[in-house]
Amino acid sequence: MVNTLSEQNLAKTLEQAIVEAIAEAREACDLNGSNSSACAVAWDIVEELQAEKSHRLHSTKTRTYLENYCQDHPEADECRIYDV
Repeated sequence: MVNTLSEQNLAKTLEQAIVEAIAEAREACDLNGSNSSACAVAWDIVEELQAEKSHRLHSTKTRTYLENYCQDHPEADECRIYDV
């Protein structure tokens, strides 16, 4: 399994932070107006959190069947690595 329990918890925490940031951004825009700097900053925070979430999703590398096999059987001929 590629994702560990801590990575799954981090993803849930990040998703919760995004939901909270969206709520705060909406509130900031309602209180200060949609053209205010507070509104812009709040939505910038949302954008940064979403970018981090996207980055984490794309940086998770899935292993191939051969990589899984070689992890379990490093002595197999198929898993040998030669220095040239």
